[in-house]
Amino acid sequence: MGKLLAVALVGIAAALVAERLLAFRNRLNASREVAPVTLPNCRLVKGIEAGSEDIDILPNGLAFISSGLKYPGLKSFAPDKPGEIFLMDLNENNPRAVALRISRGFDLASFNPHGISTYIDKDDTVYLFVVNHPQHKSTVELFKFMEDDNSLLHLKTIRHDLLTSPKGVKEVAAGFYSANGINTSPDRKYIYVADVFDHNVHVMEKHANWSLTHVKTLQLDTLVDNLYIDPQTGDIWTGCHPNGMKLFFDDPDNPPASEVLRIQDVLGEQPVVTRIYADDGSVLQGSSVAAVYEGKLLVGTIFHKALYCEL
Repeated sequence: MGKLLAVALVGIAAALVAERLLAFRNRLNASREVAPVTLPNCRLVKGIEAGSEDIDILPNGLAFISSGLKYPGLKSFAPDKPGEIFLMDLNENNPRAVALRISRGFDLASFNPHGISTYIDKDDTVYLFVVNHPQHKSTVELFKFMEDDNSLLHLKTIRHDLLTSPKGVKEVAAGFYSANGINTSPDRKYIYVADVFDHNVHVMEKHANWSLTHVKTLQLDTLVDNLYIDPQTGDIWTGCHPNGMKLFFDDPDNPPASEVLRIQDVLGEQPVVTRIYADDGSVLQGSSVAAVYEGKLLVGTIFHKALYCEL
């Protein structure tokens, strides 16, 4: 009887492991292959070779790009090089990426930038909030953009015991499998949350006390990463991972694909989802963000290159 019980327990454990592995594969869209969608006027951004994980664009067309993210389990093309913040002026006819110099006193050697957001005060001073993972911990670095010499002045490192997830320290909504990309509608009334492993985008209404209530969930057939909101139209642009499994396996013959979606009328009864760009990884691997400015598109990646297109 004891041997039979042991065999039964082993069988049950194996079945549970197999079930969880299958669920994990489904979360990663492991069986999906991407059909290409090309754009006619695109080029890779020279100088960005080790990622462009997040991008934010100012109303004047200046784009800030975080580069060099190193994360456990993910490939890095420059494992020994500190992270960087690049600047591109999208008003130029042939915009190029320039690495911004960071002020002395900041621990540049451990700079491992992830998400990036910008803020403009009443004096038109630009500030950058950059999620950083020094020694794989989580902080938020506050910089002031010095436009006169294209540099960043480090002002503050924000730390908190609850900052195990770099999205904040006060819980205002729950029920996500993996809340990743977060952004707001142009009127600041709604919060959009990308749940990367649940393949969807949640729409939350924001109240005066910063509490959130669920409005709707838009289900998608891809792993949705960062969200960028077109300030003119309110459209959501996002870089996605059609097959997330490939991100964790370094196979040069089968690299992770890239996909860009535009979501129009997300607050309406029938939002319109359009695949703007898709690549099997031969050009662009592991897209994580897509941002637009006056007919120009920037597509960033976790650890690969960046793509510039004229729409």
